[in-house]
Amino acid sequence: MKKVILKCKLSSRDKFEDKLSDIDLDFSAIYWQHDRVYTPRGYKRGMNLPRLVMRTEMKAVDKPPKYSLILRRHIEDSGIDVVEETSIKDYQNTVNIILQLGFKLVGEVSRRRQELKMGEDTYIYLDKIDGRSGYYAKIESNLGQDDSVAAAREDLKKTFETLNETNFVDDSYFELKNN
Repeated sequence: MKKVILKCKLSSRDKFEDKLSDIDLDFSAIYWQHDRVYTPRGYKRGMNLPRLVMRTEMKAVDKPPKYSLILRRHIEDSGIDVVEETSIKDYQNTVNIILQLGFKLVGEVSRRRQELKMGEDTYIYLDKIDGRSGYYAKIESNLGQDDSVAAAREDLKKTFETLNETNFVDDSYFELKNN
């Protein structure tokens, strides 16, 4: 699936949530995610190589965690992220396969997340990253085959600007945490 993703460090979580509530949009309950990020040997930013993410997600303490393998590939020259997600039943065996394919663990990121669906193909996530101060908001929009990347990115930027948030972040959460 092709996505355009834009992140912003929030000046105030409460003001951001209040502005969305004013237009009758409310976030889901808080849930927890933990990502282990794997890259191929020789990975460097800008090389258009894939990252693999093993995600553990817990939406409720009385339910088992959900495990998924996510392939993420950011195509630098186009601004598109290619994202494919697959549910995993056996976490440890999947990690062993990743390592045997030549990927290596380069970092971990935990976050508390809330989500909000806007329209058919757009989500806003409100994230508190463990080990980082403040809150982040991320908007992801799925692209159709004929959608313009530049127009979609501009729409996401305007959404943040309408909510008085302009502290845009290009790094992934993994990169933010490790820089």
